[in-house]
This record gives sequence, structure tokens and C-alpha cells, in this order.
Amino acid sequence: MIKKGFEATEFSKETPNLAKTADKPFKSDENQTKRVDINVLKARAKSIQDKENFKNTSIVIFFLIAVGITGFYFSI
Repeated sequence: MIKKGFEATEFSKETPNLAKTADKPFKSDENQTKRVDINVLKARAKSIQDKENFKNTSIVIFFLIAVGITGFYFSI
């Protein structure tokens, strides 16, 4: 028979060592973030947008060519 409740679980009787995590907020040298140039972010966003525009344009051109070829085939 399975016992349910606190008797079936085992608890650790040792206290956790929190010395390593307690010192982290006081160390500000490691937590400083680097500043980012807005022009770098704009250039990165523009390159991503250019890739998406090229992909969309190539898909539209492919479908227009496919419709043109099918129209020409069925007109003959």
C-alpha cells in the first residue's frame, strides 16, 4: 500500500548554501550592459527587411511567370 502525505516524502535536513547567490547583486562590475548604437540596430533591421522583400518579390514573379506560361499553353 502506498503512503500519502508527509511520511512518504523525504526532506533534506541540511540548510542550503546561499552564500554564492547572496553576493551576486552587489557585484556591479559584471552586470553592466554594453551600449548599442541605434544605427547598428537600424542597419540590422533594414537588412532583414530587404531579405524579406526580395523573397516576397521573387515569389510573386515566379507565380506571374507560371500563370503566364499556363495561359499561353491553354491558348494554343
